[in-house]
Amino acid sequence: MPPRPAPDAPEREPAVAPLGATPHAVWILLAAALVFLAGAIHPKYPADWLLENLLVFASAAALALAWRRFRFSDVSLLLLLVFLALHTYGAHYTYSETPAGDWMRDRFGLARNPWDRLVHFAFGLLVTYPWREIALRVLHLHGLAGWIVPLLASTTTSAGYELVESWVARAVAPELGTAFLGTQGDAWDAQKDMGAALLGALLALALTALYRRRTGRDPWRTAVSAR
Repeated sequence: MPPRPAPDAPEREPAVAPLGATPHAVWILLAAALVFLAGAIHPKYPADWLLENLLVFASAAALALAWRRFRFSDVSLLLLLVFLALHTYGAHYTYSETPAGDWMRDRFGLARNPWDRLVHFAFGLLVTYPWREIALRVLHLHGLAGWIVPLLASTTTSAGYELVESWVARAVAPELGTAFLGTQGDAWDAQKDMGAALLGALLALALTALYRRRTGRDPWRTAVSAR
């Protein structure tokens, strides 16, 4: 096993190859488009589906605008694709009425459909590493800051989403509030969702630290160097 590296010691960062030289990225982006389009076909509650995906539209626009200056590695793109698939499935049925969530509720004797909690956990688990990639490659953070900033970004984004979710529901379609928020009668639903995202983020950073310990570099650097 290679010696343990210094925590996020600065190293010369290889340039990310252009899109034409990253066929994996092309396939990942194509898969993301197909997943989203599949979820957009006859959603159970079209108005709720639109509300659920407002932030997806905004995020996709931000990625497109930034593409010339910054492109996520294939590792981060794949993580984002998996999260998009989980979210798209939930938005198609509404989070509280997904068949997979109903199956988990009945199979494990749960009190509610757990799909929303699962997706919030997945948000922390799958989106924290892309935040870390931004911290390292864009903000050029190293050491402890390279770990704390992604954690804060994920948790504040999760909390911010809960706030925006309630504002949008009240401003755009108050009658869809229950379906959109998916509280399922739980007064502490928002807090539990944020807690699930925090646990996912901590696990993502722990797995990243383990990977660095074993290989001496971050996953995105390994992927770029392998091209």
